[in-house]
Amino acid sequence: VSLQPDLFKGIQSSDAGVRCDSLKELASVSTDVTFAQEFISRDGHLLLVKIVEDSNDNVIMTHTLTGFMELMDHGIVSWENLSSVFIKKIAGFVNAKSTDASIQQVCLDILESMVLSSHSLFLQVKQEITMERLIAHLQVSRSLQSSDTRALLVLQDMFDFLTKKNVRQYIYKNIIHSSGSVQDEMAHYLYVLQSVTLNLQEPRMRTPLDCCSQEQRDILHGLRQAAFETESENSLSHERRRSLCAKEFRKLGFSNNSNPGQDLSRTPPGLLALDTMYYFATRYPDAYSRFVLENSSREDKHECPFARSSIQLTLILCEILRIGEPPSETGSGYHPIFFSQDRLMEELFCVCIQLLNKTWKEMRATQEDFDKVMQVVREQITRTLSSKPTSLELFKNKVNALNYSEILKLRQTERLHQEETLAPPVLELKERLKPELLELIRQQRLNRLCQGTMFRKISSRRRQDKLWYCRLSPNHKMLHYGDVEEDTENPPIETLQEKIPVADIKGLLTGKDCPHMKENKGKQNKEVLDLAFSITYDVEEYSLNFIAPSRTDFCLWTDGLSVLLGREMSSESMRSELEILLSMEIKLRLLDLENVPIPDNAPVVPKPPSNFNFCYDFSQTEQ
Repeated sequence: VSLQPDLFKGIQSSDAGVRCDSLKELASVSTDVTFAQEFISRDGHLLLVKIVEDSNDNVIMTHTLTGFMELMDHGIVSWENLSSVFIKKIAGFVNAKSTDASIQQVCLDILESMVLSSHSLFLQVKQEITMERLIAHLQVSRSLQSSDTRALLVLQDMFDFLTKKNVRQYIYKNIIHSSGSVQDEMAHYLYVLQSVTLNLQEPRMRTPLDCCSQEQRDILHGLRQAAFETESENSLSHERRRSLCAKEFRKLGFSNNSNPGQDLSRTPPGLLALDTMYYFATRYPDAYSRFVLENSSREDKHECPFARSSIQLTLILCEILRIGEPPSETGSGYHPIFFSQDRLMEELFCVCIQLLNKTWKEMRATQEDFDKVMQVVREQITRTLSSKPTSLELFKNKVNALNYSEILKLRQTERLHQEETLAPPVLELKERLKPELLELIRQQRLNRLCQGTMFRKISSRRRQDKLWYCRLSPNHKMLHYGDVEEDTENPPIETLQEKIPVADIKGLLTGKDCPHMKENKGKQNKEVLDLAFSITYDVEEYSLNFIAPSRTDFCLWTDGLSVLLGREMSSESMRSELEILLSMEIKLRLLDLENVPIPDNAPVVPKPPSNFNFCYDFSQTEQ
């Protein structure tokens, strides 16, 4: 404090050298809170503001701004008392394309503090400095300079402030619902911010595990101890402890269980894989223990290796989030979830490693299926992120709903789209072909009924059931049936004594609605119920009851009887056959159009010509 009078005189000296030295000394002593309190009590900070507003010397400006920032960091006075001239001057240094790097860095520090201090200052800063100018400080190179980091923090702080005011509404109002170049421009800003922030993890991704590092060895053993309740290792011999560690590292899924660090020597993902595993184990210990113990209790070939899966999953997330890739000049693919979630990489890993275990079980995978499972997990993550979830919880719900069976369905649908079997003109062609193919199936069903089928009679006694045969007459007017011997094959229609006119058939019943199933209620198993059908005839007082030999015969007869009754066929066999016939017919018809894109809509028919006087007149030639 005793230096203060000299400092005050030196700061206001007309001699540029004395003034510069005094400001440099001020910058170093301003870190002392006692000095800062005394200096500010004499309005020394306002003197510095005046120097900033009036001076154009870069060296003086650097020392003045550094001293001012150190004084303000103590929180003795409010940032809100700054003049608009001062704010414009600071913003001018940031906006300038060629400014001393040290000045820009301290100006970005000041801007960050302003943005965080109050809403009114935030609005003033936003008016003076656009996101475009801040992003201009973010280099496209892989290594960030200090000014780049400061610009990133200012930009991030602006978004943090907006988060309190509902950042999601801001993003969708100003970007998604904007139009044209504004939308593209803002999306690019968000993409660059996301890319640069995620790339802060690149050094860890590019660094292999150092087997000599005690800290990294401790993390590896911490993962092992968190998963398994082991006896006190201090009481064990060196060989016994070494054997126990190797056994538990193998259960954790490390390939090299005697030296697990070797598994993390590949870059990428390098140390980032160790970081994500450790984050999962410490942030969600119950889920971590459940994953490891559940798989260590399975057969060796069916266990999902945690460490190997984690390393590969970390690599997949790096590739999906493009960590390590510089932002492109035209990129605009940002993830809204990035702006609502801290530590996005680690939290995504925690959700996805549990998803991986779930998918492994759904696929009933073995060690040989490891690559297939990882391909499915990559697809699950990519498809979910492409739907632009705005929160981690929404991502978690969507990605877990996208199970293995759903992935298979989506792949099938996309394959059909690629084959153009779902193009509107092809669907229209299908509808035109359907009546013809349905008629073909009807004829086949009636022909099958004409051939006839052997059925077993239902008997409540414990003896060999009797057999009977039923067939349709060639003119489709009579159903002939009668008892037959077991070795009879395709009996002539004349040998079947009983017959029912098709015109007298009133209805077709199936399953538990059949009279013979009602009579034996509780005694029939589901297999018999699925094969039972009956026809009612005359005045519905009589019925002819069937138990089909197989599900195929059940479908053939119920379809054929439906045709005789003038009803639609409804069996699963009919639907399958129709789909096969349609697929074959479509492929045959589209053979000549291979590699020719089929338009969704018919070409526009041109307007007729104004006259038709363009036909060649042959009469004149004949003359």
